[in-house]
Amino acid sequence: MMARLNLILLAAVLISALADVSINHHARKLVTAYEREQERMRALEVEWGQLQLEQSTWATHARIEEIARQRLGMHAPRPGQIITANQ
Repeated sequence: MMARLNLILLAAVLISALADVSINHHARKLVTAYEREQERMRALEVEWGQLQLEQSTWATHARIEEIARQRLGMHAPRPGQIITANQ
């Protein structure tokens, strides 16, 4: 009877130890994945900032006016060419 109880307790201890090892391994994998995603998030935030800066550079009035003049041959209208709704 006592030997059977000892075997049951030994099996319970082994199962508990294996479960603990498995849970700790899984937790470490999750922490590693979390840290990797945090790093990815920081890299994406840097890229987002760079893209916003690039967008503001491309959309400046001076740049648009320069492209309109050089590539499209556009120019500002002369005063006699401007028509307003009140005229």
